[in-house]
Amino acid sequence: MASKPVVHSHPEIVSGEPVFIGTRVPARNLLDWIEGGHTLDEFLDNFPSVTRDQAIAFLEQATEAFLSHVPDAA
Repeated sequence: MASKPVVHSHPEIVSGEPVFIGTRVPARNLLDWIEGGHTLDEFLDNFPSVTRDQAIAFLEQATEAFLSHVPDAA
């Protein structure tokens, strides 16, 4: 079953960078915040147009996409 998209890209929105649907917040910002040692709550506090459900769905979809490209052990 396919998940509902939470990120999209349009050439006239943030120069085509993938953003959370209904916002101008690049999805990459969430990854950068986490990589920088911040929490999901801190991200959401700073980007209130992104919902918790969107952020969690994005992280789940990103995890699925990553794991689907991990090669099997030989």
